[in-house]
Amino acid sequence: MPDRLFTLHADARERLDKFVAARVPSLSRSAAQRLIEDGFVTVNGAVTDAAHKVGQGDVIVVRVPPPVPTTLEAEDIPLSIIYEDADLIVIDKPAGLVVHPSAGHDRGTLVNAILAHAPDLHGVGGEARPGIVHRLDKDTSGLIVVAKNDTAHRELQRQFKARTVKKMYVALVEGRVEPGEGVVDAPIARDRVHRKRMAVVMNGRSARTRYKVVRYASVGETAYSLVEVYPETGRTHQIRVHFAWLGHPLVGDTVYGRKKPSLSIERHFLHAARLTLHLPSTGEERAFESPLPQDLRRVLQRMDNEHLPHRRCG
Repeated sequence: MPDRLFTLHADARERLDKFVAARVPSLSRSAAQRLIEDGFVTVNGAVTDAAHKVGQGDVIVVRVPPPVPTTLEAEDIPLSIIYEDADLIVIDKPAGLVVHPSAGHDRGTLVNAILAHAPDLHGVGGEARPGIVHRLDKDTSGLIVVAKNDTAHRELQRQFKARTVKKMYVALVEGRVEPGEGVVDAPIARDRVHRKRMAVVMNGRSARTRYKVVRYASVGETAYSLVEVYPETGRTHQIRVHFAWLGHPLVGDTVYGRKKPSLSIERHFLHAARLTLHLPSTGEERAFESPLPQDLRRVLQRMDNEHLPHRRCG
């Protein structure tokens, strides 16, 4: 089924999401916001954000892609489960595994695997993304939490929205990041030209990333920084976009960095290493950890084995 296209003409100042929802049949305001966030809506040929005010004479084009099938099948895909109780599952996701079905990925996702492990998750938090509270990029490895019932789903969503969930990632980036500790505070929105990418955009959504350099290293004349990253918000591709904006893209990130990966890595060097939250039923604070996977450890071991100069920070 092809995309449906709508060409709309604005005649007054109005928020883009409100304008689209009012003029496209079957679209709620939240659905319009998702389309805008995913780059399916343009204003005068450019991608923008939901809060953008359209004005008289603006031409708005809306692409409504075919719906993702909501009949999800359970698939026997191995899961590395760190913790599980009646409310949630904490999973150590491998790189290469898509979190939920989307266009081009209707099978073989984390959701399909979860439904095989816990069939009662059907419908929790929505039909298309049962149990999913937050996301990791396909090529980002590490910890992700899944809700097992609607009450837990709402509580975990509340914690993420209130920013009480603490997350720590490990990233290897190009260049020498200085100062060795700091905060990147730069708003993020869909790239106005490349709709599949995000970018730092001055009228985008607030995004803050704390970081601390753990180690500096170099290979030949190329410098690298191993950093611990603490995102305070959860925007799409936030860590990758912020470090690329600083001039220090993640090693292996062919979208925001070099087109040809450095250090012989098959994916971007980013791992969700620690996650701290409050258990929905008891309120107990629990911290979960995941060690660096083998492919990322090999990159650091090669650097060590070559006796490269480095120093620890802090």
